Amino acid sequence: MTVKWIHSRWASYVLATVAIGVLTTLLIPLRSEINTTTVGFAFLLLVVAVAIIWGSGPALLASVVGMLCYNFFFLPPIYKFTIADPQNWVALTAFFITALAVGQLSARAKRRAEEAEAGRAENRRLYEELQEAFERASEAEALRRSERIKSALLDAVTHDLRTPLTSIKGSATLLLEDGEQTEAFTPAEQKTMLRLISDDADRLDSFVESIVDLARIEAGDIKLSRNWGSVEEIIEAALARAEPLMRQHQLKILVENELPVIRVDARAVAEVIYTLLDNATKYAPAGTCITIKANRAPGEMVQISVMDEGPGIPRHLRQRVFEKFVHIGGAPIGSGRPEGIGMGLSIAKGIVDAHGGLIWIGDGEGAKGAEVNFTVPVGDDESDTSPTRAVERLAHNGE
Repeated sequence: MTVKWIHSRWASYVLATVAIGVLTTLLIPLRSEINTTTVGFAFLLLVVAVAIIWGSGPALLASVVGMLCYNFFFLPPIYKFTIADPQNWVALTAFFITALAVGQLSARAKRRAEEAEAGRAENRRLYEELQEAFERASEAEALRRSERIKSALLDAVTHDLRTPLTSIKGSATLLLEDGEQTEAFTPAEQKTMLRLISDDADRLDSFVESIVDLARIEAGDIKLSRNWGSVEEIIEAALARAEPLMRQHQLKILVENELPVIRVDARAVAEVIYTLLDNATKYAPAGTCITIKANRAPGEMVQISVMDEGPGIPRHLRQRVFEKFVHIGGAPIGSGRPEGIGMGLSIAKGIVDAHGGLIWIGDGEGAKGAEVNFTVPVGDDESDTSPTRAVERLAHNGE
């Protein structure tokens, strides 16, 4: 490698000398037609070219050889290394100094350009390495998240499928064996077991629907059927569905006067309110008050809030509760309510995001309990005539 580099360097010196010789040969026949200044500029340009192509060493050699050729062949007396006219000494000296300076500057500029290009290449290499490192880290994080989600899903499936299936199987087995027993079940006992089977079947159906809804939201496949409606009507629809859940709690509704009508998927927004009420009734003690509030928000938005007087949600968990399969703790002992599978708030967030709104958690009134807020846009006058597929199913299983 070193021998090859030496040969390359020597070749550049030889080529620089040859270039000066070729230029001299071409200019000698034209001595009578061009003046010495033109000849000097020709040599100067060649020195610059040598500096750009081969660097400062060959340019220095070209300057010296060019000065000698300029003196010997073009400055009188010709073919002698002497100068008769003092002005030609000035011209020769000016040529040599200029050729030397320009050659060195050109070589330095070339060297800096090469260094800059090398720096850019190194930066590109480092950037590519960094990008690869980030991609590997992202893939590793994605794998960790995937494994975490799989584990959470497995836990949810194990609990929320096995428990109702066991109950259904047990009740169905008892009913099938009823005829073989000495003492048959009374009609009331049979009805209780059938109701248990029906309730657990509904729970299984709700679990499957929640999984499907969450998958549709994550795939961006949620479609909204937007129509104009009042906030009060949407709240009433949510309360009608949540009425069995609210029997052990007080209810307060605070709706700002003259709220504008909103252009939303009323069924989907009612589902969000129902999910928040479901969560509130799970975690707030019986007899406490649950408040629904609706008011204007900046940016042509309407804000709806559900507040409870429960234990609240720690600040460091307030963002995580909108992730899949995340629980903040069990329902209060003796509430008789199942914990849920941790998808209710994920689905609620997907619905709010699809409307272009925001959902977040704050402190309840007097820093007691939790306050879950979300916004939806008032809407515009655009007609809803394009064919859209409404949300067919929404989660009936809370957080």
